[in-house]
Amino acid sequence: MQRTKVLAVLVLCLIVILAGCSKQQTAQAPYRIGVVLDITGPASPLGTPEKETVEMLADQINRNGGINGHPVEFVILDNGSEETKCVLAVKKLIESHKVKAIIGSSTTGTTLAIAGICEKAKIPLVSCAAGIKITDPAKPYVFKTAQADIHAVAKIIDYLKEQKITKIAFISDSNAYGASGLEQMKIQAPDAGVTIVASEVFGSKDTDMTAQLTRIAAKKPEAVICWGTNPGPAIVAKNMKQLGIKAPLVMSHGIANKKFIELAGDAANGIVFPAGRLIVADAIPDSDPQKATLLEYADQFRNAFKKSPDTFGGHAWDAVQIVVKAMEKAGDDPTKIRDEIENTKGFVGIGGVFNFSPTDHNGLSKDAFVMVSIKGGEWTLLQ
Repeated sequence: MQRTKVLAVLVLCLIVILAGCSKQQTAQAPYRIGVVLDITGPASPLGTPEKETVEMLADQINRNGGINGHPVEFVILDNGSEETKCVLAVKKLIESHKVKAIIGSSTTGTTLAIAGICEKAKIPLVSCAAGIKITDPAKPYVFKTAQADIHAVAKIIDYLKEQKITKIAFISDSNAYGASGLEQMKIQAPDAGVTIVASEVFGSKDTDMTAQLTRIAAKKPEAVICWGTNPGPAIVAKNMKQLGIKAPLVMSHGIANKKFIELAGDAANGIVFPAGRLIVADAIPDSDPQKATLLEYADQFRNAFKKSPDTFGGHAWDAVQIVVKAMEKAGDDPTKIRDEIENTKGFVGIGGVFNFSPTDHNGLSKDAFVMVSIKGGEWTLLQ
């Protein structure tokens, strides 16, 4: 009888232990988030700081207990700055890794290539790219954190009007980002009394733009607008200096990292462009609602990687935070995550203060930008 009682107690203890282990395993089941970025290839100046930021945040989130006790697994894949590779990477994330949300990609072209896949699979996608066509018209499962080119053009138009510039030349990358910038300038310029007297394109891998710039110079524009991401815009800046073109050079927000200054050298000085507040965070007023967040991210990034943060890493910071906050409320159900992202209001991020809605999956306006100039190889806030 005594042996039977002892055995019963042991069995009961074993059941309790196993139940506890099972409960613990369930509580610790990881939430898996896919990340696809342009880590190598022409757009690596964008994808590299984005990847670094995701890795930094992954460590922070998991050290702080994950999401409601669930560790977070970020599955990071490189698309090599190629649309086909981006498609394959996203299919792998969805089909093999069973991710519940995806962050990426870094560029407009690679993002547009995967948007339909995420829509069909009903997996939320939060892009780090700028092209307005990513979210306009709004697609149920596609969002983005980069400030849109429609707002960047609007900010530049305001600047041109202030400077009383009415004749411009436009030179842009032949990729989707460059095409979108040109399209927006053609739409907005006429209403502002601005005429585009010349329009040229360059390839993402081109190493010389003197032919295009020589044709532009012949049209005698009052300013040259360049739309692209590194390295192309840096080559444009250097070639303009070599050709002695004196017209002011205005760039897009696609140059908002130190890599541009490194590539362009002295030719970077004097360039003006719209950018998020991160790169001039020290100069913005203390009353700005973003300032504390910007300075905290900058300090964390410098401590982690021993270099300055930039706008593109900030896009990834925003994307991760938005997805994680949604998962805190929705768990790892993709449809519920989508719903929570769309309901995001007043989120103070690196790119601006986000307010998503069913018709606005970017959640920003031109107020997310400030105008910045480059002086002595440093960013300077234009007052």
